[in-house]
Amino acid sequence: MAAQHSRLLGKAGDPFFFRGCRASHSGRVSLKREYDAVVIGAGHNGLVAAAYLQKGGLKTAVLERRHLVGGAAVTEEIIPGFRFSRASYLLSLLRPQIYSELELKRHGLRVFLRDPYAFTPLLEDGQGGKAPRSLLLGNNVAETQSQIAQFSVKDAQAFPKYEAFMNRLVSAIDPLLDTCPVDVAEFSQGSLLQRLRALRGLQTLFRAGFALGKQLPQYYQVLTAPISKILNLWFESEPLKATLATDAVIGAMAGPHTPSSGYVLLHHVMGQLEGCQGAWGYVAGGMGELSQALARAATTLGAEIFTEKTVAQILLSSDRKVQGVALQDGTEVKSQLVLSNASPQHTFLELTPKEQLPLDFLQRLSQFDTHSPVTKINVAVDRLPNFLAAPNTSDGSPLPHHQCSIHLNCEDMDTLHQAFEDASHGRPSSRPMIELCIPSALDPTLAPPGCHVISLFTQYTPYTLAGGRQWDNRERDSYADQVFDCIEAYAPGFKASVIGRDILTPPDLERIFGLPGGNIFHGAMSLDQLYFARPVPSYSSYRSPIQGLYLCGSGAHPGGGVMGAVGRNSARTALEDFKKQ
Repeated sequence: MAAQHSRLLGKAGDPFFFRGCRASHSGRVSLKREYDAVVIGAGHNGLVAAAYLQKGGLKTAVLERRHLVGGAAVTEEIIPGFRFSRASYLLSLLRPQIYSELELKRHGLRVFLRDPYAFTPLLEDGQGGKAPRSLLLGNNVAETQSQIAQFSVKDAQAFPKYEAFMNRLVSAIDPLLDTCPVDVAEFSQGSLLQRLRALRGLQTLFRAGFALGKQLPQYYQVLTAPISKILNLWFESEPLKATLATDAVIGAMAGPHTPSSGYVLLHHVMGQLEGCQGAWGYVAGGMGELSQALARAATTLGAEIFTEKTVAQILLSSDRKVQGVALQDGTEVKSQLVLSNASPQHTFLELTPKEQLPLDFLQRLSQFDTHSPVTKINVAVDRLPNFLAAPNTSDGSPLPHHQCSIHLNCEDMDTLHQAFEDASHGRPSSRPMIELCIPSALDPTLAPPGCHVISLFTQYTPYTLAGGRQWDNRERDSYADQVFDCIEAYAPGFKASVIGRDILTPPDLERIFGLPGGNIFHGAMSLDQLYFARPVPSYSSYRSPIQGLYLCGSGAHPGGGVMGAVGRNSARTALEDFKKQ
């Protein structure tokens, strides 16, 4: 089967292309030579930033390199008739303030909630003619406990207590996502006024600590320990521990025994949808429809969005102040503010004249960890997977487990650890961790009748293969075949159902979506790269060494995921600074 990793459909006339962008090419909206603010990149954070800047009274333009808006949150028809959320594929973390303040529902955003939400089938021989066991987790506490009790009655009793424990930590940390990190430089070296302002910024941290009370040491352990240690304190059954551990290592070049992997788990349970804490769902029409709603919100406020406008350089004055940007075609667009939705590395190491940046800043930035384990495979199939542990009905209609995140090769922690070990030595995992999602089980508009789109979020795959080899078509196909063999073991007939596939290794994710190293978070979400230190110490407040240049992408606090917090926080910071001028 030929890989279709390089095939890219969807142009200015396609239904997945933002209509406001079509207007920019038709002459009704043309790029001006001067704005108050320019946003580099129309990823979801860039669109959020543009909306808030425009809402704050600044005439704002968004310049996007690709032919469609959304960054990694896009819907693309890679295989005719099949509409894929090509990179990001689930929604939960988007901040509720953005929902309401930008009126995203009014602008067309609809979400399908998933319940149940996690399904882990086991590779085992069924006993007494029964199907192999599986674990199904959902919002019904009694049913979830019954599922867990198959493996451990003790774990079934402990699970609600574990969820309450984690929810308390989420509630304490949640306010930090919507605040600018304390500026350490101002706190230690600034004027008295700056120090007082920084001191006020510590209040959110103090409140988080007070909220956790006497359990603060246990919560500190969640943030710093390996997820295997945390889960071993609560549970004894391997399928449950491995299923929960996937949220701690997903998107991270880390294994279940890696210190501080617990925070990534927290990052994946702190979202909410429709007021339901921790819920994840599918965006109707694919993730691109979220970006479309954000774009409509921004343009309704007056922002202008332009696609196929590649920024080649950030223009600076001799005294290190932003003057605008220069496009690849030589066009210059003047502005007093520039907010970059691009990664910190691309923003400062490629777009900004290096001689204008402090050497220690450049050195720290060059050491920012962007390693990624992820290969995303999008698959078109002519029928639903038929799992041995939960056979399909005779009519092939979706069953509750088909709407879940389906975890394969997740029977135990050792399997996850071995998958990580393979990639640590430059080898794609022989039994990769697979999160299989079928959004068309809830949204049939994504595929032709009877067919489905499947998202395979797999790891671990190194950016560079052993011996310095680069990924090529043969390597891509070989890895995808390995993944499909694994799925076939759980769901015989899967390989025969495949119509086409789209394989995105870490270098492909970097090339197409601008994700450094293929990292979905723009950089590792490890404790040494969070809050005060994201992307580097003393520059965690969205500001940069260049006056008027700000980061608004996932490389800044609070990090990755389709959250929008970075765009909102950065725009508010830039507006505050602008009004002081």
